[in-house]
Amino acid sequence: MLSKALDGVTVIDFTHIGAGPTSTMLLADMGANVIKIEPPEGELGRKLGPSWIGKDSALFHGFNRNKLGVTLDLKSSAGLDAARKLVSNAEIVVESMRPGVMARLGLGFDALRTLNPRIVYCSISAYGQSGPYAERPGVDGILQADSGLMSIIGTENAEPSKVQAPIIDVFTGYVAVMGMLAQLRKTAETGQGAHLDVNLFNSAIALQQVSLSNYLADGVVPQKIGSAAPYSAPNEAFEASDGWFMLAAYNGGRWERLCDILEIPEMKTDPRFVDSASRVANREAMKEVLGEHFIRRTRNEWLAVLRDADILCSPVSDYDDLMNHPQLAASKMLLPLVHPEVGEIRVPGFPINSVAMSAVDHSAAPRLGEHNKNVLETLGLSDDEIASVVRVA
Repeated sequence: MLSKALDGVTVIDFTHIGAGPTSTMLLADMGANVIKIEPPEGELGRKLGPSWIGKDSALFHGFNRNKLGVTLDLKSSAGLDAARKLVSNAEIVVESMRPGVMARLGLGFDALRTLNPRIVYCSISAYGQSGPYAERPGVDGILQADSGLMSIIGTENAEPSKVQAPIIDVFTGYVAVMGMLAQLRKTAETGQGAHLDVNLFNSAIALQQVSLSNYLADGVVPQKIGSAAPYSAPNEAFEASDGWFMLAAYNGGRWERLCDILEIPEMKTDPRFVDSASRVANREAMKEVLGEHFIRRTRNEWLAVLRDADILCSPVSDYDDLMNHPQLAASKMLLPLVHPEVGEIRVPGFPINSVAMSAVDHSAAPRLGEHNKNVLETLGLSDDEIASVVRVA
């Protein structure tokens, strides 16, 4: 099963905050032995709210389950030596420092492949390892803005909006896993490792596959259209008398059935609405007519009628609604973890074979330096030597 797919693979994790920890958490979920290296004061992600679990942020727990936690002072020769020894027995290194930092520490790809020619070395950065922006730092929100993603979110004349979930960070983590697993297979054939350049900018471009493909075809800058899909209609949110719901009725005879349900058969033959492309071009007129009907009944009434007619629809849910979602319960996607200080906590789980993956034992994110002794004594270090490599010089 997937929870044991990477048994025997050791990953040395020099990442922090979002994209890197996402990638190494996924590897750990699949059975890899992930050793998370942090500075003695801990990585930045431990300190970012707004919610807290014990001494650390909920965000940190959401990104770091199933890992072994080790603190190393990489400013000291002893700490660097311990890091190199860990890498010499690993299959994968993942780092998310600004380009050049790891090389200056003596932990770059060129230095480490002399220790371990098979190492798969994944660098995760804002803009990549080369190019005019390579030295620039960046976080999820900056990349949502710089990549154009923020320009297609929200509605016209409103202030700029972004996806509140760090979508580029998380997606970049998944991209990194894809590359590392592919390279592991190649390394098994050739015996040679490789340096993977994974970055938030490229991931943000890939995330906009549809909108950018359309722009590259016609040169038309997309408009901000709120909940609507630019390529089909109706495929957007409508307001009922007591709340909002999402509707997709643009293919498979669903538009015609919707017109019958709303008792507006003339809309089926109106040249402005005769097909999805026409409705996209005349979206505002379509929304006005549909909106006048939908506001007359409750959301649940409309959802029941629409589902009976096989018209795609859903409530626009908030997180309180989500907690009562029957599919969320069935999929076991909220993973319970036992935290040694506060008891049971829950985090989003592994999205593939989620029921089976949630049935496996998982460990909470490590406390700062929790596994120093267990991991570092495997390198032959004494207690005094361990103390010297984990503290600031």
